[in-house]
Amino acid sequence: MRTSVSGISTDARLRRRAGPARTPRRRAGGFTLLELLVVVTIIGLLAGAVVLSTGNVRADRDIEREARRLSSLIELVREEAIMQSREHAILFTPTGYQFYVYDYQTEQWAEPPNDALLTPRELDEGIELELLQVEDRNLVLDPASLEADEDDDEEDDGPQPQVMILSSGEMTAFEATFLQESIDARITVSADLAGMLTITKDATDGP
Repeated sequence: MRTSVSGISTDARLRRRAGPARTPRRRAGGFTLLELLVVVTIIGLLAGAVVLSTGNVRADRDIEREARRLSSLIELVREEAIMQSREHAILFTPTGYQFYVYDYQTEQWAEPPNDALLTPRELDEGIELELLQVEDRNLVLDPASLEADEDDDEEDDGPQPQVMILSSGEMTAFEATFLQESIDARITVSADLAGMLTITKDATDGP
């Protein structure tokens, strides 16, 4: 180590003159405009996917609710038929269905009197009855079946339901398939002769 005449280290004096050692400057933190645009685009795509998925789930629940409502009403009517010893029936159309009771005086099917639960049912918008199979036969559904026709003559036989619910507890075997075309969803309500009801969801439903 070198020293001056005064005895002070020459290296120490040089360090004092140079000042403290400088460290290299680092790049300021943050994102570039391009990085921000990429992040915003990804968030937008994810948000759109969530909205589409939520809409499909909600629509899928709508068609499932219609199927369960029909199944529950049939169970209720079947119990009433047994308790009242009276025959009941269901008339299906592409957009709804209606329950009837058999009137022995007129020998025709009539609307259940004073029964709010068994009023004509219209399917939710976007849902229709795609197929009705009764005892292994595909039936053509009449869109005007539920419309009252006051001009019918006296010889008219009245409503012609496709499915009977007997006072013995037995009923017409049938399969009713609901369709929601917007999401390509199908669900089927079926019953056997003993009145056992099942709900089957089509495996080819949309996402």
